[in-house]
Amino acid sequence: MQCKICSQPPAPFSTSTILEKYLVKYYRCGHCGFIQTEAPYWLDEAYGESINITDTGIIRRNLQFGNIVASLLYLLFNQRGRYLDYAGGYGIFTRIMRDIGFDFYWQDKHTQNLVARGFEFCGETPVELLTSFEVFEHFVQPLDEIEKMLSLSGTLLFSTMLIPKHLPKPGKWWYYGLEHGQHIALYEYKTLVYIAKKYGLNLCSNKKNIHMFSKKRVSPFWFKMIVLLGRVGFGFYVKTRMQSKTQSDMDLLLNRK
Repeated sequence: MQCKICSQPPAPFSTSTILEKYLVKYYRCGHCGFIQTEAPYWLDEAYGESINITDTGIIRRNLQFGNIVASLLYLLFNQRGRYLDYAGGYGIFTRIMRDIGFDFYWQDKHTQNLVARGFEFCGETPVELLTSFEVFEHFVQPLDEIEKMLSLSGTLLFSTMLIPKHLPKPGKWWYYGLEHGQHIALYEYKTLVYIAKKYGLNLCSNKKNIHMFSKKRVSPFWFKMIVLLGRVGFGFYVKTRMQSKTQSDMDLLLNRK
């Protein structure tokens, strides 16, 4: 077995029961800190529904991410640029960002677009920035997916919880997601550092759950400060400065008929 990030041999880390019936082995790479499961043969069952039933925080999380991303885009990027929510689920985040006023599009090969219909990404041109929230931990082959994303944008803004420094075992940290079996790839901060160096990208992170790979040079300090501003309400100020697309999107969709 090789580490899926750095190709070094990982060491056995733990075993735990997934979906209350599959005894699964976990491996940790001492070189880059990445934790992966054995070959995830249970995924078809785990994805009986693309959004797991225990994800009761999906709406709150999207609203929180919306405030953070609005703050980052308003202060660091082109407010009139085109953006993409990669693996965007039901389209909740895309709709939130368009309601704020940012030109966001949706893409997801595994989930039906329910609330951002009409704003599917066609892949015709690269976008200013790509978001990917609560997705990295689902990747069977993380580097393949990262390369796909980098072909669409030079800046990837994403969320995934970083493994705590005390290296909790499965059953001792909720983010392993044993009850739904979908989290098969877990990252330490040094894992992200390795990935950034591999692709020649700049890394910004709050070293908890919000991270950015970018060809653009951004101050890690200001990134952390803006993420914090977004958490405490700056996103609401951004909404007063942007022009919402809620009405104009409805007019556009009506005219397409």
